[in-house]
Parts: sequence; structure tokens; C-alpha cells
Amino acid sequence: MPRRDTARTMLGASGLTVLGSISPFLLGAQAVLMQRDLGFGPARLGVAVSVFFGVAALSTILGVGVFTRLGRRVGLVVAGGLVAVGGLLVATVVQGWWALVLAMAVLGMGNAACQTTANAAVATALPVHRRGLGFGIKQSAVPVAIMFGGLAVPTTTVLLGWRSTFIIIAVVGLAVALVGATRPARRVGTTVRPVGALQPDRAPRGPLLLCGAAVAFASAPANFLGSYLASWAHEVGLTVEEAGVLLAVGSASSVLMRIATGHRADRRHGANLPVVAGMILGGAVCLALLGAVPQTWAVIVFGLLAFAVGWSWPGLILYAVARLGRDAPTQASSVIQAGAFLGGATGPASLGLVVSLLGFSVAWYVASASFVVSALLIMAARRGFRADLETRPPAQPFGYGGGRGEPRYTTRPPDAPM
Repeated sequence: MPRRDTARTMLGASGLTVLGSISPFLLGAQAVLMQRDLGFGPARLGVAVSVFFGVAALSTILGVGVFTRLGRRVGLVVAGGLVAVGGLLVATVVQGWWALVLAMAVLGMGNAACQTTANAAVATALPVHRRGLGFGIKQSAVPVAIMFGGLAVPTTTVLLGWRSTFIIIAVVGLAVALVGATRPARRVGTTVRPVGALQPDRAPRGPLLLCGAAVAFASAPANFLGSYLASWAHEVGLTVEEAGVLLAVGSASSVLMRIATGHRADRRHGANLPVVAGMILGGAVCLALLGAVPQTWAVIVFGLLAFAVGWSWPGLILYAVARLGRDAPTQASSVIQAGAFLGGATGPASLGLVVSLLGFSVAWYVASASFVVSALLIMAARRGFRADLETRPPAQPFGYGGGRGEPRYTTRPPDAPM
């Protein structure tokens, strides 16, 4: 693939991810205005966000097979169309909380379609030696969406009102659908198998589900960090403006780390899951220290490190699982995406309840424990993947276990004795 096409695919997947994921961040950034106009409180705001992520998780689980069969062209049409419909509903029809929840459900389905289509493009269309970087850039779109959501308030919202921001994403969604409708059809989600192979070579279900559960346990505290760090920083002494700057700088550090870890992953042969587990454990330490040291300097230092280390693993784990997904990288990465949506749906709401009942310090400890559980699940999944490679080697030699110039381990031929 020419470099121009590689860059276009990476940027396209990243833009599609921003489009799908930005709606709840727009909702959060404009919450004060929307609550006043639509007549609902903070609790219902959390429910609306949870509906978005919950519907996205369910849609990902149920729809990945359909998207794999229909291909990226149809994926773009469906993704852009759902975002356009959801955005227009919020901008023109929504006059109360129930209508907002319905619109967020549509936007959640749009997010699932955007993420599945973008994952398929990175996992199958990019050259093998660029997929780590591709997933890093794609997943960097999530903290970028957080920044865009915040920047919308002093710009578009002030000038044109909060409904205008959803008109913009509806227009962009319509443009994406038109691009999909006019581009040549391509099928995605499979890799070329040797002649004579009768069945697709699938990733082992057990380790894959363990990874999905691990991502759910990690996404819950990570989304809690993004949702509540500014509030905690203000409580320990930062001004509202300083807390906002902390959140923006933290998001930017996460973007840079996601890209850097993806680039480094392309330079080694596997050993990505231990790196993910190490990053998540680092995040666990940072969250525990946020609760243990309620001081301004600690919130700044450990808050930034929590973003830079503890929330920089999404692209790397997607790359690792897509690489281990054999003939079905799209389905494998969709399990991870569903786990991320599930964590996004449950994390801020459940940990926010802990804050209201027991305080921030306890909530940070609970979030840290969730990170630890995630790291343990990832290492258990790694053992399962390695055992599967040894007992069920792929048709083509597969390098794993790390190594720069050459892999530390290579699978044996399928017909070789064990």
C-alpha cells in the first residue's frame, strides 16, 4: 500500500472514531445548558450517557458479523447515516429527557458502526508493519473527542446554542454516508488463507473473552478518571479553569502515548499484552495515590500520569488482539470494543455512586482495584493465547513473544509433531 493510502486510512479511521464517540462528550460539556432547557438533573444525565455506551456495546456484539459480511462501504453508509439521524434528532426534535435518551441510543448504534468499520479498516487494510501505529492513531481519537467536546462550548455553543453542535455532527455523518455510497465496494474482516484451508482460522474464544472482560474492568476507572478528575482537582484546591487545563493536558498526553506505544509495537514481534498489563498497573498506582494524597501537587502529578500511562493502552490492546485474531481480526477487535463500551456504560455511573456515598478517596481506591483486576485478566488471557498457538498453530508461521529483528518464538507447522 502506498504511503499516501496508508496515511489516508489511518486518518480516516481516526476521524470516524471521533465522529462516533464525540456525542457523550458534547452532552457532558454542554450539560448545564441542556439540563436547563430540557428540564432534567445530573442523575438523568448519567443515565443518558450510560444508554449511549450500553447500546453501543450491544450493537457491537450483535452487529459485527453483519458488518464483516457487508464490508467497509456499507459500514460507512450505516455509520454515517445513524450519526446523522441521531444528531438531527437532538438538534431538532428533542424537547425532553426521554427523547434525548432515544437520540443517544441512535447515536450509540452509530458509534458502534463507526468503531467496527474503523477497526476493520486498520486490521485488514493497513500493511502489517503499520497496524500498531494505525490502532494507536485511531484510539487517540477518543481523547481528541474529549477536547473537541470542551472546545465546542466557548465557540459554537456560545455563538449558536447547544443544538448547533449536534447539527454539525449530523452534517459530518451525512458526508461520511455519502462517501461510503460512492466508493468502490470492498470486503473486510478476513485474511487470505492458503489453498485447501476449509474453515477460517479463528482466535480462541476463552482468551478473547478474558481480554474483553479485562477491557471492561479497565475502561470503567479510565472513564471515571476522564469524567471526575476535574471535580476532584477543584475540590482539593485548583480553580475551575486550572482543573480544565489539567484535563486538557492529560488528554493530550494520552494522545501522544497512544501513538508512541503503537509505533513501538510495530517494531517488535508480539509481547504486547504484558505491556498493556504494565500500563494498567501503573494507572492503578496513580489512582490509588490520587485518593491517598488529597493535595494539589499530587492531583496534578498523579492525574497527568494516570492519563499518560493508565489510559494509553486502548490502541495497543486492540492491535494485540487483532493480531491474534488470525482470520477474523474484525470480530476479535469487536470483542475488545464491546468491553470498552461496557466499561464506559458502567464506570462513571457506578463509581460516581461511590463518590456520593463514600467520597472521592474511596472511589479512587475502588477504581484502582478495578485496574488491578483488569491487569490480572490480561495476563491470564496471554497464557491462554500462547497455549493456543502451541497446540493449534496457524497455517502460516506466526512470530510471538517479543523480539526486534526476529521473534522470540515462532509457531511450528500445523502437521509437525508436538
